[in-house]
Amino acid sequence: MSTTLKKEVNRQISTNPVCYPTFSPVHPIFQSRSVIVVSCSPHITPYLKKELSDAGYPIHGESFTTIETEGTFDDAVKLNLTLRTANHVFLLIKKFTARTVQKLYDEIRNIEWEEIIPVDGYFSIHTVADHPEVTNFMFLNMKIKDAVADRFMENTKQRPDSGPEKIRSVLFLHWKNNEASVYLDTSGESLTKHGYRKIAMKAPLQEALASAMILSTGWDKQSPFVNPMCGSGTLAIEAALMAINKPPGLIRKNYGFMHVAGFDKIKFNQLISEFESKVDPAIRTTIIASDRDRRALNAAKENAARAGVEKLIRFVECDFDETPIPEGKGIIMFNPPYGERLGATEELKQLYSSIGNFLKHKTPGYHGYLFTATGELAKCIGLKPKSKKPFLNGSLECKMYEFEMFSGTRKDFKHAIK
Repeated sequence: MSTTLKKEVNRQISTNPVCYPTFSPVHPIFQSRSVIVVSCSPHITPYLKKELSDAGYPIHGESFTTIETEGTFDDAVKLNLTLRTANHVFLLIKKFTARTVQKLYDEIRNIEWEEIIPVDGYFSIHTVADHPEVTNFMFLNMKIKDAVADRFMENTKQRPDSGPEKIRSVLFLHWKNNEASVYLDTSGESLTKHGYRKIAMKAPLQEALASAMILSTGWDKQSPFVNPMCGSGTLAIEAALMAINKPPGLIRKNYGFMHVAGFDKIKFNQLISEFESKVDPAIRTTIIASDRDRRALNAAKENAARAGVEKLIRFVECDFDETPIPEGKGIIMFNPPYGERLGATEELKQLYSSIGNFLKHKTPGYHGYLFTATGELAKCIGLKPKSKKPFLNGSLECKMYEFEMFSGTRKDFKHAIK
């Protein structure tokens, strides 16, 4: 980039660092295809992989918590806006061999950071390393920060601020077996929060986990979706967003990709308009969320309003076993309290038994789902699960139990349990 253009970049950024500049980035990583690595929570890769494949992205590799694909910076922006089950979207800047910390410093200092990060911006460092020279991650992060800062001072005589908060430009280093990869974390703060939940009740589900749970059922977005004991409403809200094809990223207001040098705000607003035009407000299904706690129900309504789906969900204040069930086939999903988190008690066992009775007698034709971390409580449902799918809720290993409810007599139910 010419000195004149560099000065213009810095001038426009410095005049209003929050209202992003409106011309295109110039560094090659913003113009060409590169490796994109999308991360997610454990056990969610199958659903993230399907999201990427359905969107037309090739799958080049996967691990327990990542899927590797490829694309441009613009693709990374789109993935941040549209993926429901992702944590972060990483765009590869440079890959190299480094046997020592000093070699790592040298390679990172050679990257044209002044064309990637605004000179008066802010950046943070995140590292994952498995190397004999790394005994202190604070030292490693400091070394990387120094490499970026020294590059700026050498070329611009000034440098961006830096710190631990992932609120603007975020750099991610993966270093293992002498192989180092430096990425731009285009997400910044984690995508697991979709930006609408300002009021959370006790033990809420992360939004990305809720989406994965729904996607794992194969719900067709046409049949009813019922969520008794809805709490802060996350499951019902995610179902409503899916039903009208509204990307979760339209709700959130800040991403890492917004803080690169030369972020094109006009182009970004055009992309937002394009996604908004594809939202279909004419919902073709029934979504019901119930809770006996009025405070929880009010929180769910407020969260749904922030997501723009409050008119698409029927909120009902009642005990779970009084939840209205539309006729026909559908999905009913429970996320009740579970023992390891809130204390196993006889009362909880009775609750699970009551849920089982409710499923058996009031939801014929439905597929029932129960999300819990306690297998002992799940047995109290009294039904043989059709499937058990693993998930991780925070640090708790959980399972989602599927129960296929049959129409017919009590004899049919007993036969189904055998």
